[in-house]
Amino acid sequence: MSTHVTTAAAGSLWEGGRSPYLTNSKKFGMWLFIISDALTFSAMLFVYTYSRVSNPNWPTPFHFSPSIVFSSVMTFALLTSSLTMVMAVHAMNRGNRAAAARWLIATMAAGATFVGLHLTEWMNLIHHEHITALGNEWGVPLFGGTFFAITGLHMTHVVIGLIYLGIVCQAVMRGKFKAEDVEVAGLYWHFVDLVWMFVFPLVYLMSAKI
Repeated sequence: MSTHVTTAAAGSLWEGGRSPYLTNSKKFGMWLFIISDALTFSAMLFVYTYSRVSNPNWPTPFHFSPSIVFSSVMTFALLTSSLTMVMAVHAMNRGNRAAAARWLIATMAAGATFVGLHLTEWMNLIHHEHITALGNEWGVPLFGGTFFAITGLHMTHVVIGLIYLGIVCQAVMRGKFKAEDVEVAGLYWHFVDLVWMFVFPLVYLMSAKI
């Protein structure tokens, strides 16, 4: 009897929903990952900002078209994907797996649009502006290194997120996974979107060619 009570008490500790200080293990693990990853992106953005401020001849290679236009559309795509992710979580909480799967597919479509536009923007900078990770024609090699490191790491997170959402979507359509699994995937996706909300103004808009 005591063993049963102990097991039940230990299980309830990770169920969440009974106290603002309780959460399930999956969500807790994702929050730990998000916090650690946020520190990584914060350090990289700090290095980029410090390098930009300390170099008076910091490059401004981003023309309104296509760089700012592309990055603005990319931002809209990610914001749209956040909305569709919210709808997927809402549908799953209501027990509508078909609708949740459709919203997850819409989220992946918006994320894939972001990646496609980002790669196109990279090719434009490499071939037309002659920017690489090791240098550029303006003579400030730190720009290329920091730019590709930050945007490349973020795009890697988006690609991983697309794979993650694809796995979750297939499981949902097969009747597996619970609402909390979709919610945990949503936490990751919203974090990726939030990071871009800092990258877009700090990297693109602050280095736009006026």
